[in-house]
Amino acid sequence: MTPSSQSTPRGDLTTVELIWIEKRIEHRIRFGRPADQTIIDQRRRVLGFVPGSIFAFVRWVANDFGTIASRIDIVRAVLPGESYQTLPHIRPGGEILLKIAGWDKVERVLKLIDAIERIGFDPVEAAPDHWRQAHNRLVAGGTPRAYSLEQHRAFLLRKRATS
Repeated sequence: MTPSSQSTPRGDLTTVELIWIEKRIEHRIRFGRPADQTIIDQRRRVLGFVPGSIFAFVRWVANDFGTIASRIDIVRAVLPGESYQTLPHIRPGGEILLKIAGWDKVERVLKLIDAIERIGFDPVEAAPDHWRQAHNRLVAGGTPRAYSLEQHRAFLLRKRATS
């Protein structure tokens, strides 16, 4: 990974602290394009994301009896001065597109991500509205709609029209 701090000041990056302690704690990025990385030690590192970029942050914690917490957050890194929501291990925070807890729901989100990759898209490029509807449907106990080529084309057209 090549740091790109030359084009984005380091202070403008949204940072995510990743932790891995075998069979106990796992904080990882499922998708996203980090612009910077700082290795703290064997178990911890910090990734930096440029404003506007989207990433998925997975957190899992276990004890001697099994999993005690699992969650996934899909977040858009904010621009300087933009409002944001705070999240553990993400500084300063971000725009939360999806926030799901509980292994059964987290697994469903991971399958949605896999499905996007199978149709040939990087989940980073998916329409933010897709993640919002997935969040709303999962929270309401429903089934999220699959991401489609048509939805992606409509998103790109909207994006072009507003640029």
